[in-house]
Amino acid sequence: MRHSTVPAGHFRPMSRRGLVAATIGHALEWFDWNAYAIFSVFFAGQFFPADDPALAQVKTMMIFAIGFLFRPLGGILLGSYTDRFGRRGGMTLAVLLVSGGSLILAVCPTYAEIGLLAPALLLVARIVQGLSTGGEMAAAATYLAEIAPPGRRGFYSSFAYVTGTLGPLTATLLAELLFSVLGESGLAAWGWRVPFAIGAVFGVYGLQLRRTLHETGPYLAGRDLRVRRPTWEVLRRHPVSGLRVVGFTVGATVVYYTFLVYLPSYVQDNFGMPTESALWASVIAQSAMIMVLPLYGALSDRIGRKPLLCAFAAGFVVLIVPLFTLLNSTPESLVIVMTVGLLLFGCYASVAPTAMAELFPTQVRSVGLGMPYSLTVAVFGGTSPHLVERLTDSGHASWFPWYLAGLCLISLVVFLTARETKGINLDQC
Repeated sequence: MRHSTVPAGHFRPMSRRGLVAATIGHALEWFDWNAYAIFSVFFAGQFFPADDPALAQVKTMMIFAIGFLFRPLGGILLGSYTDRFGRRGGMTLAVLLVSGGSLILAVCPTYAEIGLLAPALLLVARIVQGLSTGGEMAAAATYLAEIAPPGRRGFYSSFAYVTGTLGPLTATLLAELLFSVLGESGLAAWGWRVPFAIGAVFGVYGLQLRRTLHETGPYLAGRDLRVRRPTWEVLRRHPVSGLRVVGFTVGATVVYYTFLVYLPSYVQDNFGMPTESALWASVIAQSAMIMVLPLYGALSDRIGRKPLLCAFAAGFVVLIVPLFTLLNSTPESLVIVMTVGLLLFGCYASVAPTAMAELFPTQVRSVGLGMPYSLTVAVFGGTSPHLVERLTDSGHASWFPWYLAGLCLISLVVFLTARETKGINLDQC
């Protein structure tokens, strides 16, 4: 029996509820993913021999890097699953995987208790979470784009990065709270398990929210057009759109991991800024970006995606080198640099998820976005902190902002040559 192909707008009475459910799950996803990096300094000695803390930390961060390697596979597997079996199913599976990884971390015995099985379980948990985050962005971006009311896709899309930033920001503030309450010894003994236990518990809530979501209109309306091998369909019929996603992402992912993740550590290591000062500078800058993202998204619904995307790329091409020269030992310098950088990055973050989703037809939208996006993040974003360290150690720290400017120039060319997608009707793709 053929499925109904009534207009997809008929399926959108729950779009606001869908926005809340999708973004809460998205925040949980990024809380779980970043909690590992934030708390690793405290639990490294629990999973590896504690007689060499530096080596234990290196091995723990190697497992963190391995998680990045599985993100492209997650983008392919979960993206294909989402295109074949529905946006709701893909997002539910993503939350199940990431919270399952957190549960493993929360209850895993230590190296002293089970020996080499402890780091093996740590690796399994991180692989599972890498698969999850590889597919989450594509599934959530696709879902938000398809449930958005007419003329509000940019506004809805902006909440992907609002909650994607709230997740790691919450994990950072939780680390400060636990440190002040338990101290370093308490965190190293057992307190490091708290964020993973929270992630596992809230995962149950996220699962319930996503399991009760209504499926999107475009997916339901296009079920007769589904393909058996969405990944192959993207490679065969939509290679240019896939390359555009790479171009969209290559500059932005390095900006993200530089400004949201690494810059506070950079100023501590190179300028001796106190940890607490660097933390609060980061909180101020991230909060400023969170506040403007919905405004940028709503603006894109009026003027289009391209102006904002081009403003992001051109801004970093021109300003990234001067911004790095402003950094010094004062918290004010970090606040200024991070705030300017993240407000510029917000031009990308507010519209890129929906702009990339708008490049593909319904039957391959999730894997078309997820596969090239997660691969680019793994290759360029995941390596950027390491690259900064290597350049700094070799006396060439000033090269990194030029590298970032070059990547943003590539993105700028892609943005300028891409078509405007604001007016595309996803119901008919």
